[in-house]
Amino acid sequence: MRSAVTVSLTASAVLAGGLFAGQAQAAPAVPSITAPGGFVMNNGTGTTLFGKAADTRRSTGSTTKIMTAKVVLSQRNLNLDAKVTIQKAYSDYIVSKNASSARLIVGDKVTVRQLLYGLMLPSGCDAAYALADKFGTGTTRAARVKSFIGKMNDEARKLGLRNTHFDSFDGISSGQNYSTPRDLTKIASSAMKDSTFRSIVKTKSTKQKVTTKTGGYRYMSWTNTNKLLSTYSGAIGVKTGSGPQAKYCLVFAATRGSKTVIGTVLASPSEANRAADVKKLLDYGFAR
Repeated sequence: MRSAVTVSLTASAVLAGGLFAGQAQAAPAVPSITAPGGFVMNNGTGTTLFGKAADTRRSTGSTTKIMTAKVVLSQRNLNLDAKVTIQKAYSDYIVSKNASSARLIVGDKVTVRQLLYGLMLPSGCDAAYALADKFGTGTTRAARVKSFIGKMNDEARKLGLRNTHFDSFDGISSGQNYSTPRDLTKIASSAMKDSTFRSIVKTKSTKQKVTTKTGGYRYMSWTNTNKLLSTYSGAIGVKTGSGPQAKYCLVFAATRGSKTVIGTVLASPSEANRAADVKKLLDYGFAR
């Protein structure tokens, strides 16, 4: 009888050991990404799920516009329906920088909400300029823009980010516009607490009615540059970025069930590499 019990216990131990070993083997392998910098975290808990050169400062391209939107949305007594008249300076800026554009037309009156769509979907640097001019303080446009960029840096400090600095409202840098995968993820996580921001960055395309200079109206159609929204189940944002220095960047987020995974890849060598990296990181984040 004693022998049978021993055999039974031994068999149980072997089975249990095999089961636990199988569970250990089933743990997801840490992915390898081509981007030199990446970071992923559980948005609900703040737990780090993946990091690769997560605190190395890099150019951020248009992912900078996440902070642009965050500063606007943090304004006291913000009226999203307030109208902003599009100035020739915004159009001239786009031309001089060969920058991405929301195709805003001089003299049109566009609401703050619409400018945020123009900022985040087609990555309009003209929309970014209009918002910086509207929400900065000062008697000249240059002073207002400088003030707005100062607010962007103030927000970064409030979030405790030591490896982030902005010198532009749109990511077109004069050399001192940088962040890290970890910092950008934290900025996005904070911005995603705002319902207006969440609604905008998950929008694939929109058609907006704006008032013309003569008091009529026209429709502006904008498509989101973030293709992840159409290619990854549960994707909810956040923002693309690209440029000669920044290469291909993406701050991304997706929700499945009760879990939201959020992260950043910086300096991917191509758009295809960026897409592949992000899919790997999201799959890994949800498997953890």
